[in-house]
Amino acid sequence: MSAEQQYIELYQETKGMLCRHSAQPLNALREQAFEDFKQLGFPTRKVERYKYTDVAEAFAPNYGLNLNRIAIPVNPYEVFKCDVPNLSTSLYFVVNDQFYDKALPSAQLPEGVIVGSLKDAADTHPELVKKYYGTLARTSKDAINALNTMLCQDGLFVYVPKNVIVERPIQIVNVLRSDVDLMVNRRVLIVLEQGASVKMLFCDHAIDDRNFLTTQVIETYVGENAHLELYELEETHVKNTRFSNMYADQQTYSTAVLDNITLHNGMTRNRTDLTLSGEYAETTLNGLVIADKEQQVDNNTLIDHKAAHCQSNQLYKYVLDDKARCAFAGRVLVREGAQQTTSQETNANLLGSKEARIYTQPMLEIYADDVKCSHGSTVGQLGEQAMFYMRQRGIPYDEARMLLKFAFAADVLQTIKLDALHDRLNYLVDKRFRGELSKCEGCKMCK
Repeated sequence: MSAEQQYIELYQETKGMLCRHSAQPLNALREQAFEDFKQLGFPTRKVERYKYTDVAEAFAPNYGLNLNRIAIPVNPYEVFKCDVPNLSTSLYFVVNDQFYDKALPSAQLPEGVIVGSLKDAADTHPELVKKYYGTLARTSKDAINALNTMLCQDGLFVYVPKNVIVERPIQIVNVLRSDVDLMVNRRVLIVLEQGASVKMLFCDHAIDDRNFLTTQVIETYVGENAHLELYELEETHVKNTRFSNMYADQQTYSTAVLDNITLHNGMTRNRTDLTLSGEYAETTLNGLVIADKEQQVDNNTLIDHKAAHCQSNQLYKYVLDDKARCAFAGRVLVREGAQQTTSQETNANLLGSKEARIYTQPMLEIYADDVKCSHGSTVGQLGEQAMFYMRQRGIPYDEARMLLKFAFAADVLQTIKLDALHDRLNYLVDKRFRGELSKCEGCKMCK
């Protein structure tokens, strides 16, 4: 049986169950997503945006799914203590693909702000969810979008009304928890109305030593003069396979800072599509990948300049060792009429072994004549002269390698505007380069 066929049969057999445990705005797109998935099938390496990832192989194993929404016996607030110190976040949990609502943080959100279950929001605010859900993540354009849309039942909904500023950062911890191999289909919808502002931190963790397959689709709307900071941190394990598609649309004078950091994983494929729809919009897209053993990370980005006077900056850095296999493909598209666009795209890679591999493909596609755009990519190894200099001064070999790797990664860490998060990530990256996985004190889930 092909990888596609098992999901086609799964949907045909369980669509009643899928709909029964979800909400009408989500169910409304399910059947069309199924038809699109049948038409598309999983992309092969001949598809430009998937040339570095074997999608069918990743989806071939038979995973279990929690379609009956059986409650997971865990209270993450009692056992999970991995909150970033001194950040004072409003802390929420998503267990697998289900928003955990049996306990909520004591901190009060500003009036009108919603952070909660996407399914519940679709029931209580159907017109609001219907207005935005599925309009960016087109199922006819991408098989992962189609598969996620036809199978997802819940996820996260974040809504910030007009001119509301959320001072306290919102932290979402995505927890993978199961006694058997499990497939998770998580959906995230973030809406910032005109003048709204919010800072968010997403952390991905896996508790159990099981094989996990996650599809995640994030749709983000940043209204006129709105501001979004969104930091994603993946720290799972080698048995985790993750496909995450993020779509963001920015309006006039909006700003967005998006950071994606992969510290530990199995196989990860991140697609990030940003559209600058309004004039004078600004976006900053950063990524850091640390991979060793046989880990794989594929980051594929598109920044679409539709309007004039917009600015985008993109910086991705990879530090690879052992037999890691990674890829970066970044495309900046400047459409006709998007005059006075400023864009810079940089991908830098450090290989710590002869067996590590990086495939890099920065691209510019410009249809306007009054622009300032640049792109570049570098691939190198640890400098022999720098290593010699440090060894001469009594620094052990392994420590010298670690310090050089940390200095290389520091450019991305410096872009993080939340001081407490910046300090915490410095600590985690240091531990990662030393071959240690950070175990937060008192955390029973990371033992």
